[in-house]
Amino acid sequence: MSKVFKKTSGNGHIALYLGKRDFVDNVDSVEIVDGVVKVDPSGLNGRKVFVYLACAFRYGSEDLDVIGLSFRRDIWIQRVQVYPPTGGNATKSPMQESLMKKAGEQGCAFSFQMPPNLPCSVALQPGPNDSGKACGVDFEVKAYLANAADSADEVIEKKDTCRLMIRKIQFAPPNDKPGPKAEICKQFMMTDKPVHLEASLQKEVYYHGDPITVNVKINNETAKVVKKIKIFVEQLTNVALYSSDTYTKAVCTEEFGETIDANSTFEKSFQLKPLLSNNNEKRGIAVDGRLKDEDTHLASTTLSQGDKDMQGIVISYKVKVNLIVSGGGLLGGLTASDVTVELPLTLMSPKPAGPTSRRSSRRDEMTSKGGSLI
Repeated sequence: MSKVFKKTSGNGHIALYLGKRDFVDNVDSVEIVDGVVKVDPSGLNGRKVFVYLACAFRYGSEDLDVIGLSFRRDIWIQRVQVYPPTGGNATKSPMQESLMKKAGEQGCAFSFQMPPNLPCSVALQPGPNDSGKACGVDFEVKAYLANAADSADEVIEKKDTCRLMIRKIQFAPPNDKPGPKAEICKQFMMTDKPVHLEASLQKEVYYHGDPITVNVKINNETAKVVKKIKIFVEQLTNVALYSSDTYTKAVCTEEFGETIDANSTFEKSFQLKPLLSNNNEKRGIAVDGRLKDEDTHLASTTLSQGDKDMQGIVISYKVKVNLIVSGGGLLGGLTASDVTVELPLTLMSPKPAGPTSRRSSRRDEMTSKGGSLI
């Protein structure tokens, strides 16, 4: 193991060790989060050492917590006591064995199994003038000293804690299936024949940064003229907490000056490339969660089993093909209209050939204020 992430508490009595900070969700199961806490018993004063893993939705700055307001809602949390040990000597994973060599004899191993219906790490992009931590879903591993695992009457001081943020991520599954296809036949006022529009994607799954090919077929049987074609990629962000709200934002818009005359046909493939770099001023765009200030991209499509309610943020995409049809005859523009079809789009990152953890620079991997990279 070439990298170890470490965070030490302010009082120096406990230190948290993780071997990685990206954990892969394979839809039906999630990689186990395992680590080690180094404990100095001399500074505990009769207290115990606990570790929790929490998935939370943050919708405000941590700075506001000091005035008694909580802008964080835990979606899922699990706690475990690591010292004094409560059970037998459980079998350690290879990751924990490696971490124990770093922590020494005072190391205490722990592990968590996340359920598959938790959301992935996602942040909502702040506006240009916004400050503070972005809203979104994050995951935190925290070790702390306390008399009880979760007591409302006990105040845990910051110096008695140490934490590391982690990410829950998904990669595109192997898929060579053809893409979706949709069609519509629309008849206009004052005409007895329709415009037929068919659109399809070349494949079912696209990677971030790759051009998306949209095949368009048009059969214009009317006396009207199709003046131009507009194609959008829209991001749908479903925020499911107390209620379920969906926000739709266009992340790529292209307009093509193709003219399809009356009583004619048309067939052509168009390409679009939705990129975060073209949307970095848009407030509320969902991006994949990141650690510190590393680069990221548009949030990936959320894959789920579909049989369980998922709280937090769920991401999906669609491609819209829109024909701008001019009016004809005596009524002119009064009979102008649009013809639109929609296609579902899966936009994700490919699974790396090597280790599943995404690589970042040494500066990004360093933890701040007591953290270090070994």
